[in-house]
Amino acid sequence: GTLKAKGGGPGLGNADEQILVPFNTGRFRLFGNDRLNDIMALASADSTVPDAMAEIQSALRHAHRIPQGRPDDFTIRNQSDFLTTVGETTAVFTLLLAGIAAVSPLVGGIGIMNIMLVSVTERTREIGIRRALGARRHDILLQFLAEASFLSLAGGVFGVTIGVTTARVITNLARWPTQVQPQVVLLALGFASLVGVFFGWYPARRAAYLDVIESLRYE
Repeated sequence: GTLKAKGGGPGLGNADEQILVPFNTGRFRLFGNDRLNDIMALASADSTVPDAMAEIQSALRHAHRIPQGRPDDFTIRNQSDFLTTVGETTAVFTLLLAGIAAVSPLVGGIGIMNIMLVSVTERTREIGIRRALGARRHDILLQFLAEASFLSLAGGVFGVTIGVTTARVITNLARWPTQVQPQVVLLALGFASLVGVFFGWYPARRAAYLDVIESLRYE
């Protein structure tokens, strides 16, 4: 027969992708083992789960002939324990990903700062000419801040493209549902621009405060 569709999720498996066979047939013919590894029980209500666990523990201790005071040679778990374990695992992965996400802007920002410092050095004479023609320090500062912000934003667009593409590939190949929220994408791009402004401030300020005469003489 065919059972009613139940579905499933990560870590739980898919209840619709399993085959049920008679117990003795599976134990002797499929697995070649006469022992029980797991027993699943369903309580009549959520409030009766502790009482059901106590009754199961008492029945198993009696069946295993465990003397009073000796520890159990089996483990009883309920759905709450499983959810707690999943929650703790998720929290660890969240902290791990947060640490990686915190290091990534720092590394990228340092790279942007180095690129902008090299750009300031290579364009020193250009900066001097602009200043000599009437450009203010504020204009030079905004120019290099805009360049740093654009450079960081371009990296953000590239990263978002990779992320969206990877999510679609995972959905198509592994059949895992993924969702890309527009507000998260906008937040990521905005944060990328802020990283560019923050790490581009020092090179931009250095360019803005170059001496005009020395800049014109620079080769």
